[in-house]
Amino acid sequence: MAGQILNNAQLETLAGEFVKDRQKEKYARIMETVERSVLLVPIMQPRGLDEETQRLIREKKPVQLPKNASINPCLLRKETGEQALPVFTSAAQIPPERQSPAVLAMPFQVCLSMAMSEQTHVEAIVLNPFTHNIVMPRAILEVAVRRREAVKQSGTVKMTERQYAQLVHDRVAFQLLPKFLFDTKEEGLRRLQQEEGALLMEFYRESYPEERRSSIAVREEDFSVMTLNITEDMQITRLDMPEEKEKKGACYRVYAVRLQEKKELFYFTLERTAQGNQIGRITSDGRHELMEAAPDNGAEIEAVIELVARI
Repeated sequence: MAGQILNNAQLETLAGEFVKDRQKEKYARIMETVERSVLLVPIMQPRGLDEETQRLIREKKPVQLPKNASINPCLLRKETGEQALPVFTSAAQIPPERQSPAVLAMPFQVCLSMAMSEQTHVEAIVLNPFTHNIVMPRAILEVAVRRREAVKQSGTVKMTERQYAQLVHDRVAFQLLPKFLFDTKEEGLRRLQQEEGALLMEFYRESYPEERRSSIAVREEDFSVMTLNITEDMQITRLDMPEEKEKKGACYRVYAVRLQEKKELFYFTLERTAQGNQIGRITSDGRHELMEAAPDNGAEIEAVIELVARI
């Protein structure tokens, strides 16, 4: 409970540094640290507790909950109806006026499982929402899940170079590149079209510690960019990613669609899944969703155009 002693000083320092300039490298360090952290989660008071346990909860003292206790987090809700799971580095980060019936100390990995559960309908985890307000959208959470599964499969905390390379590939395709394009808009898209693989390599290099950059397996020439002016209003940029064909869950192609008149950008991913090739989408707030099966007759561009018309 909230009375437990948490040692999140390093995480709070990283969060404070990030909110000053929001550099991608600092966000990555936050994710690396938060995944090893224990955080406070506001919850509704579990039912069926004896009076003594309820008293300890009201006084914010540590308790041992029954194994069958139902834990329901207090979620944040946007005006759009989307929900987020708030987590806190310490009790001091929770304003008095925003106190919940109870607070539970949980490892981040438990918070991650709770957020990704179909029952919660959560679109993001938000770290210290009333102070630092660091949002971890579903696209980032999915990468964290894949990282956790890679650790489980390897049987050790240390990942193989191949596993690490896959995580970096996911981070570039599902997080860094779409965020760059949504942030920089037309200028960023122009850079992608002109610099091609050189721009992509910037994202790969920043995802590797300096001492490991010599192990990056991809090269500039492994990326292919093609731009098509479909109409005077619609421009489509296709990016082929360097990825093994048999790898499931990987993004092997990106379509960035620019509507000139409305100044809108759409970011679509072509992904290999257990259900076959799928077209996915990353939204401007970092949310990832699978849209529909990818056509197997080479009509990807037509399918992307139809998706844009329906959105």
